[in-house]
Amino acid sequence: MLFHHEFIKMAKKYEKKLAIVDKTLNRLVSYKKALIGSLILAKKFKKYPEGFIGIMLPNTAGTVLSVLAALMSGRIPVMINYSTGAELNCKYAQKKCAFTTIITSQALCQKINCSHIDGMVYLEDIMKSITFFNKIRAAIKAGSSAENIINSVHHGSENDTLVILFTSGSEKDPKAVQLTHKNISSNYASLIKAFKFSSDDIFLANLPYFHSFGQTANLWVPMATGMTIVTYANPLDFKKICEIIREEKATLVGGTPTFFWGYLRNSKQGDFDSVRILLTGADKCPDALRDGFLKEHNKILLEAYGATETSPAITVNNFEHNRPGSVGRPIDGVQVRVENYETGEACSTGEIGKILVKGDNVMKGYFDDFEQTSLSIRHGWYDTGDMGYMDADGYLWHVGRLKRFLKIGGEMISLIKVEDVLEKILPPENECCVVEVPDSIRGARIVAALTQPVDEKTTLKKMSGQLPAIALPYKFVVLTEMPKTGSGKIDFRTITDKVRDIIHGS
Repeated sequence: MLFHHEFIKMAKKYEKKLAIVDKTLNRLVSYKKALIGSLILAKKFKKYPEGFIGIMLPNTAGTVLSVLAALMSGRIPVMINYSTGAELNCKYAQKKCAFTTIITSQALCQKINCSHIDGMVYLEDIMKSITFFNKIRAAIKAGSSAENIINSVHHGSENDTLVILFTSGSEKDPKAVQLTHKNISSNYASLIKAFKFSSDDIFLANLPYFHSFGQTANLWVPMATGMTIVTYANPLDFKKICEIIREEKATLVGGTPTFFWGYLRNSKQGDFDSVRILLTGADKCPDALRDGFLKEHNKILLEAYGATETSPAITVNNFEHNRPGSVGRPIDGVQVRVENYETGEACSTGEIGKILVKGDNVMKGYFDDFEQTSLSIRHGWYDTGDMGYMDADGYLWHVGRLKRFLKIGGEMISLIKVEDVLEKILPPENECCVVEVPDSIRGARIVAALTQPVDEKTTLKKMSGQLPAIALPYKFVVLTEMPKTGSGKIDFRTITDKVRDIIHGS
């Protein structure tokens, strides 16, 4: 499957149907208009150098058409994170992937205070350059058969890179992940089967397209199925998103726990009545969040697990097979192995070990980083760097990053486990993140970062009944807000730096 070809087939099949309801710019785009628009942009993009082309745009119809146009013109979109450090991210991407052109918008750059960078091309200027002749020519081409249109655009192989996405950088410098058409189409087929997606679904597309969850779930799954997507640029505009879900009768909503907490707190009765599937991933889903959606909206919040390198889905819970607290069972076509982090031997049922994944969803590799690719993929198995265990029924239970385990006094301590215990004690509005700080005697000590102060003695007393003394935080630090990445994940790297600065300064 080549996704830009699949889009052309859907556009011809559903010409009059709405492809995109752009709630950012208040535009309605039919499949026919989307096809014409992407053909116009594809022609414009051909004047830029072949190979990689950067795209730094929020979730709008223009972004969808730009990604499609890049592929139709034979370019590979490199999605750039604009949520934090946009200028640095642009330069990092240009240097890492050796390209110049970045398609962006003046409105976005002004909003995020991003200076002009050599190679930036503004979508507003491209739109102004479109002539009447350009439109007529594209409309005539769009009026021909799907086969003729496909023959007129870039072909390629399913093993060609579809997109470059960067890892979150929440722990170290981002890596450039190469995902092929085959990688994402494997995920597409498995997700269609797991959730029974159809062209009748309406997908809320508010997850940024520079994130793997957003790229697959909010772009390729709906566009290759003939769905309508409802784009909105700011997933943190919680109240507005609840209104959009109600108004547009969205049936599918994905997001991180951070986003879903915001939706739960800002929603009204009836906002989620149309929703068929609520799917959360990227971070652990707290029990209180699941309970909240069930109580307030009578909706089951399903948890899934994935990684940028796996396109992204690895395991999912669905209505047929749902075990709250777990991250679900492996999707069709994906194998999951849990092995001892020291010996490499397969773990027994219930035994915690490293999570490895094999399947067509596993990336081609990290661009221009053979060493890191070789370390991450061995004999076809991708090492997620995560820890977990399989239960007797084949459900995977995620217990945290290997890097979020500490060896103190000869014992392995899970920071995720400490967070779980702490979250159950704290009110939901008090966010927490547990990190480690170096200690000259023990090697490391545990510190709990919170967004609100607590009575430390009372909190530790409650925690001590559920954790060994060695796993209890030795200090509590209050941050004004919990830093997160643009995709809504907890930014452990920034939090750890902040906490260490506070500890060392005290």
